[in-house]
Amino acid sequence: MSITREERQGQDMALTVGIVAIIAVFSLLPMARLLQEVVLPGGRFSLDVVHAGLVSSTTWRASWNTLCVGLGGTALALVLGVAVALLVSLTDVRRRQAFVVCFVTPLMIAPQVTALAWLQLFGPSSPLLDLLGLAPPLGAPNPLYSPEGIVLLLGIQYAPLVFLIVRAGLRKLPRELVEAARSAGAGWFTVLRTVILPLMTPSIVGAAALTFVSCIGNFGIPAFLGIPANYPVLPTLIYQRLAGGGPAVLSEVAFLSVLVGVIAMVGIVLQDRIGSRRDFRITATSLPATPYSLGRWRRPVELGMWLLIVVILVLPLVGLVLTSLVRGYGVTLSADTATFENYRFVLLEHAAARRAFVNSLCLSFGAAAFAVFAAIPLGYAIAWGKNRWIKVLNLAVELPYALPGVVLAIASLLLFLKPMPITGIHIYNTVWIILYAYLARFLVLAVRPTISGYLQLDRALEEAAQVAGAALFTRLRTIVFPLVAPAAIAGGLLIFMTALSELTVSALLWSSGAETIGVIIFAFEQGGDSKYAAAVSAIMVASTFLLMLLANLLAGKLPSGVLPWRD
Repeated sequence: MSITREERQGQDMALTVGIVAIIAVFSLLPMARLLQEVVLPGGRFSLDVVHAGLVSSTTWRASWNTLCVGLGGTALALVLGVAVALLVSLTDVRRRQAFVVCFVTPLMIAPQVTALAWLQLFGPSSPLLDLLGLAPPLGAPNPLYSPEGIVLLLGIQYAPLVFLIVRAGLRKLPRELVEAARSAGAGWFTVLRTVILPLMTPSIVGAAALTFVSCIGNFGIPAFLGIPANYPVLPTLIYQRLAGGGPAVLSEVAFLSVLVGVIAMVGIVLQDRIGSRRDFRITATSLPATPYSLGRWRRPVELGMWLLIVVILVLPLVGLVLTSLVRGYGVTLSADTATFENYRFVLLEHAAARRAFVNSLCLSFGAAAFAVFAAIPLGYAIAWGKNRWIKVLNLAVELPYALPGVVLAIASLLLFLKPMPITGIHIYNTVWIILYAYLARFLVLAVRPTISGYLQLDRALEEAAQVAGAALFTRLRTIVFPLVAPAAIAGGLLIFMTALSELTVSALLWSSGAETIGVIIFAFEQGGDSKYAAAVSAIMVASTFLLMLLANLLAGKLPSGVLPWRD
């Protein structure tokens, strides 16, 4: 059914207004409110909050610690991620798909679960070390309660992120350049040093910037390892100040949140400056370079790669599961002492844990469902739009996810501390403020794969319907949505997996009755109930694997690169 020109323009305007409203509500408004609290507290310009923060020795100490663990974790992630990407992409190692799935899995697991798994692996009450006769005496300090422990786990957590970005760059490496260097007599290490790594500089620098932002914004690992060691970083300092002072310290924690954001933006700007100093464009395009034959070194290299998986994934998870089966602290695990009582307690008896499971499932599903439907028009505008403001729109969508989660959490607190205008609805200290923060933070995870889906579609069907007089909303509903739905749903599944055990945002926004799984794990561990924390964490790890398996069932209908663990 054809429509008039005025009706078509009205629908275009409605889509534009809807997109602008989504961006304003979930990106621009919280950031503006955060900045207002820092420089315009009470509606009047003042730099008292900034001055108080800058003269505080605790602020400087936490800032220095944040930089140290951020740079250390980034360096370790770069070394590990780049090395693995080169081996997987450029050599003839076997069973690479299975290895990639295992190597990327730590990125899919919540940071606090990773921290808890490693703590239970090396702690004095470690059931695994106890079985092997290697456990330290009870009461001995855990070696991971240190800056070095934080750096180690941050590096392991985000090495897969570096791997994914660098591997994507290596796929575009032209075969002719590599083979020309080889034909000239250069060995593979010379080719790697003079051809491959220089061409991969944009990917490596981009990976470094994103990893640095992720490291300084990580709350779970520094909270589990740094708080017991009295080693504050800015995210944990914000949490401790807010937990101890409540709304009275919102201006102070707002400044600390802005400080985290500034450090993150400095890293991004430096990445952009480094990348703009040289021209790294590749004019030739071809198939990927022929894999380098490792010859007699292939088996030792493969053995080393799988040994790495055992160290970073298998052993910590084994330690986590064994801890979830012990009856109490220091009890030696055996066939007679093993119990599933911890699982029964957290699933059936502990009221807050039961609420947390329900809350997290509902919040994750709600955020994923909203993001899937919102990503369709947003992706349409970004991928196929021709207006000048498209780049601004894309940046606005990326902003809440690019900045550390504590920034968005404090912005959400400030935004909803008072009832909303006109409606009078009050969502502060309710589960709804967590849902809002999830929607704002994770929306981009659905928009990115949706854009990829649009870019791989032939627009002829949609344009033909437009010529035939079909309205914009009709085209979106009957043509566009069915074609890009698999990519959008895959993005929604990533959001569901990410939000299910999220802690950074919910640790600052939760209240009694609005607990989440991440908060419950943190509370159990802080209260000394590691066996219960391990039981909840083991359930979440199993859920993550099941969700990854479900996503694999959609793989055949998805654009390339939507699922990070698949080629």
